[in-house]
Amino acid sequence: MAKRALDLGLTLLVLPLVLPVLAVVATWVRLDSPGPVLFRQERVGRGGRPFRIHKFRTMRMDGGRGLQVTAAGDARVTRAGRWLRRTKLDELPQLIDVLKGDMSLVGPRPEVPRFMALYPADVRRQILSVRPGITDRAAIEFRDEEQVLAQTADPEATYVSHIMPVKQRYYLDYVAKHSVAGDLRILLDTIAALMR
Repeated sequence: MAKRALDLGLTLLVLPLVLPVLAVVATWVRLDSPGPVLFRQERVGRGGRPFRIHKFRTMRMDGGRGLQVTAAGDARVTRAGRWLRRTKLDELPQLIDVLKGDMSLVGPRPEVPRFMALYPADVRRQILSVRPGITDRAAIEFRDEEQVLAQTADPEATYVSHIMPVKQRYYLDYVAKHSVAGDLRILLDTIAALMR
């Protein structure tokens, strides 16, 4: 209950401050390329329940489905999308998901069903015992994930074999030790990482 109170309190506090940013970014996305402002995609939430995550659209509508991971230099990414992905501002609409109760400000990043199915059942059960989050230690550690994937011949295979196992360890550590104070530290560390 304390974690949910923190989520709602901080989100409601921050939302009026970020609304002008949301409006400017939404306008830029709309003007930069044809298509909707928001991108929604199915992810696996708490207890294994699917939900649709919200992000600012960063890819062209004619880019096709392609890979479910994105490497730096991906031709599907729009001009606005490159900057939004680099600054992580494309994640701001997930405040909607926090208010809805599908996500938390801090928690394991939600995976698409295809990748979540690759986790061992007991690990999956532990990770999905908490709400997924907008940020966590893995998100900070892999802030340059797209650049790492761009250096490989097969980004999706690299994600599954090298990045997912490390993220899994971060997620399990979070589930075992999470606290309100720990969440606040992660939020502050996330802000610091974004300002670097």
